[in-house]
Amino acid sequence: MKSEALKNTRLVAALLAAGAIGGAGVSALNALHPVATAAVPPAIVAGSTSSAPLALPDFSQITERYGPAVVNISVTGSTKVRNDSPLAQDDGDDELPGDPFFEFFKRFQQGPGGQQEMPTRGQGSGFIVSPDGVILTNAHVVRGAKEVTVKLTDRREYRAKVLGADPKTDVAVLRIDAKNLPVVTLGKISELKVGEWVLAIGSPFGFENTVTAGVVSAKGRSLPDDSAVPFIQTDVAVNPGNSGGPLFNARGEVVGINSQIYTRSGGYQGVSFAIPVDVAIRIKNQIVATGKVEHARLGVAVQEVNQSFADSFKLDKPEGALVSSVEKGGPADKAGLQPGDVIRGVNGQPIVSSGDLPALIGLATPGDSVRLDIWRQGAAKVITARLASANDKTAEATPRKDAPNQGKLGLALRPLQPEEKQEAGVDNGLVVQQVSGPAAMAGVQPGDVLLSINGIPVKNIDQVRATVAKAEKSVALLIQRGDSKIFVPVNFG
Repeated sequence: MKSEALKNTRLVAALLAAGAIGGAGVSALNALHPVATAAVPPAIVAGSTSSAPLALPDFSQITERYGPAVVNISVTGSTKVRNDSPLAQDDGDDELPGDPFFEFFKRFQQGPGGQQEMPTRGQGSGFIVSPDGVILTNAHVVRGAKEVTVKLTDRREYRAKVLGADPKTDVAVLRIDAKNLPVVTLGKISELKVGEWVLAIGSPFGFENTVTAGVVSAKGRSLPDDSAVPFIQTDVAVNPGNSGGPLFNARGEVVGINSQIYTRSGGYQGVSFAIPVDVAIRIKNQIVATGKVEHARLGVAVQEVNQSFADSFKLDKPEGALVSSVEKGGPADKAGLQPGDVIRGVNGQPIVSSGDLPALIGLATPGDSVRLDIWRQGAAKVITARLASANDKTAEATPRKDAPNQGKLGLALRPLQPEEKQEAGVDNGLVVQQVSGPAAMAGVQPGDVLLSINGIPVKNIDQVRATVAKAEKSVALLIQRGDSKIFVPVNFG
């Protein structure tokens, strides 16, 4: 199966799914499900002696013991294409939606003609977590599938039922009608260390039961697809077809599901990402028990805290998630969270990057209460929020009001008229009439509504002048442009 490109305007390269048909990922977390029954072998070291403590591990015993629990997944489905589309005349290997070229032709090809159903097919990997036939794989592997076939290493084939799939975490659960199947042993992400040896088993490019190895490059990695999965980054060779396959540690325990790769060419380039196994098991348990998955929601939009924001908000270092908007009536709004707050921790877990926040919230359950360590107007504060369900209808995110000034900022401002306030949906703010200097360099434009400065709602121009006069290096301006709100750092240097 070919990979599905993840979009990010700041990345020249695309994040492509490691699966044969495309991919994405996201999150959740809970206790491990005790499905494994096989004993865990110790890490095997080739040529290990007291004088060679850095010898490479020998993965042959892990492959022999747990390789039979890794399966090849074949998927067939159909998609509608225009009669004059190049895909409608293609008699070669059709592909499931998710292939970037398929999507390109589907969306942008032009010409008269109706639509017709075209067969599609693809491949991926998976692994057995229960002797009675429960299998984990990626959601993108089985997306749009009408028929799923699972092939074991002993060449037996079974028609699989998709018990459920969660696109947010890219985890799917299958079941085949079989008994006494070999299963993998599950590990714990808390025990996984950066630099530790890991190996992947899967079907890259359709080559079944291929083994590749590498090391853990990072943990808790956030990707630019608004996902809630704290990914494991590795340098294991993962390619299209590896999607859904297991990532083993040197003790033979599955620690992740191979899901995505970072690539310029569509193939392996040394950066691959796996969904932590405890995230996958939490999703699997929900699907098996209820047939669906619920994710928690805080109800905020956040952005990165760079050095300019850190200087503006008097933070000791550029870490945390800067709240740019709060969903009206949502959990964050009810808890008193405000635009300009910097969330620095959730239940004692630090928030370093803004992407850490959705990953941690995704680990919670709707209805849970979470402790938020925030930074507001130069002081630390703790608030408690009761999370809602992401399945509930979300209200429109509506921040509060703020603004900046001219002089060394380079802004000419005026107060909002009553009708402008109503149109913009704000109570306070200043309209940018002219822009020059630092504000223009930062991207502020005439017509923007300036709502706050350094997280403090703006009431008048004099207040802005006074705040700017006290600032040493930079200020953070909350800008509303149309329906969007975002903090903009303005450096005076």
